[in-house]
Amino acid sequence: MLTWISRRTVASAPTGSAREVGVSALKETLFRRKLRERHLTVYEAFVAQFQRAAGELADRDGDFRLASLTVSSRQFDRWVGGELRGLPHPDACRVLEHMLATSAEELFAVSQQATASGAPSSVAAAPQIEAETEPTDDESVIAIVTRTRQLTATNADDRTLAYLRSSLDGVVRRYDREGPKPLRGEARSLRGLVHTLLDGHQPPGVRHELFRLAARAAGLLGYMAVNVGDYGLAEAYGSEARDLSRVIGDVETELWARGTLSFGYYYAGRYVEADACAAAAVEMAPGNPQAIRLLTNGRARALGKMGDKDGVERVIGQALELSAAHDVVVGLTPCISFEPYGYTRTLANAVTAYLSASQVDQVLGTAERIDRLVEDSDPWSRCLVRLDVATALLRQPTPDIDRAMQLGREALALCCDVPITSVWQRSRDLYAEALEWRNREAVRDYGDALRAWSAQPAALPIARAGAT
Repeated sequence: MLTWISRRTVASAPTGSAREVGVSALKETLFRRKLRERHLTVYEAFVAQFQRAAGELADRDGDFRLASLTVSSRQFDRWVGGELRGLPHPDACRVLEHMLATSAEELFAVSQQATASGAPSSVAAAPQIEAETEPTDDESVIAIVTRTRQLTATNADDRTLAYLRSSLDGVVRRYDREGPKPLRGEARSLRGLVHTLLDGHQPPGVRHELFRLAARAAGLLGYMAVNVGDYGLAEAYGSEARDLSRVIGDVETELWARGTLSFGYYYAGRYVEADACAAAAVEMAPGNPQAIRLLTNGRARALGKMGDKDGVERVIGQALELSAAHDVVVGLTPCISFEPYGYTRTLANAVTAYLSASQVDQVLGTAERIDRLVEDSDPWSRCLVRLDVATALLRQPTPDIDRAMQLGREALALCCDVPITSVWQRSRDLYAEALEWRNREAVRDYGDALRAWSAQPAALPIARAGAT
């Protein structure tokens, strides 16, 4: 037995942040009695146990709102003092019942044995044992234990972190099939939950992981904002992702976030900024596999729009060398994935860059190399490669107008259910190229198909944003 602890009196506990609620003039409740039995009359000790119980209950019931639940010092004082007219909030009651194994009604019922003064007649006053030496605030055993528990407490345990990681991974896996419309709400909710948890208390390792998850949630929302044509929102989310990842030294996520910022600048028509943003990111870590995306999706496509053919060839070559060095996957990685670009995704971006630089032979040759893998992939990739090839067919010395328009109609049909900005822009560009042959039936049919596609409810906001 630690006899030196027994010589401290409750009265010697500091009255600062680690205070203990007094026993006089308070209504006696079962809640108060259970706190005394469990040595939880100090606020900080109680709130640490409450948050732990909230986390357990969130895991058990699958209600992750509870994981961020806490109790203010004022609420704690009112609960202990029996000042409630009713019961605490239902969520708080659930946690208390789990924590103390007693119904909330029983916990907060005032004891009939309470005396007129408010002190329970059945409980003797605590003996006042004089300590051998009067402790200073920083020597108080209660303060030391309480502060240690407070510093090591967390409102986000391993299961909560695993849930957040798997949820974000699920958004990535489903994105190519479902698109931004049904998934933006889910991503916003995940970001909100992480931010709520960050308002609480965690040890450094857990807090580092929450920052990483918050950065990735913001990055996903930034990417989705580009796909629906909201470039201001895309830049805000992308900047948030970049800054949150940078502050914890997460280079992989920061490079991905910078790539997403470049992606937004490109579709907003800010090609110089798109290239500069990607180039600065590559300089940070030129050998990192995330640089593959930065070189092709960021730099090559922007350089193509600026007419820099030599620059396009150079950065695509760098991207392919880096792909070989890291032995990336051959297949088409999800467009929104945090993983490095696969070989086919890199070449699909090269097709777009070559087209912008009017390198028709490279467009058609590269598209042919990846045709089989693209055809086995998501609708967007199949659609976008078709649109690039169709535009290239119109730029040949002998334009193949009928084939180009057929590919254009196929592309629109592929993305009818999940329209995105990139499809709208490239299908519109294809039509602009074809207007030279506006009297051809194939061109008129494609124009009709594009107008019908743009007028559908899911595509209308994107078409309107692109027209401004």
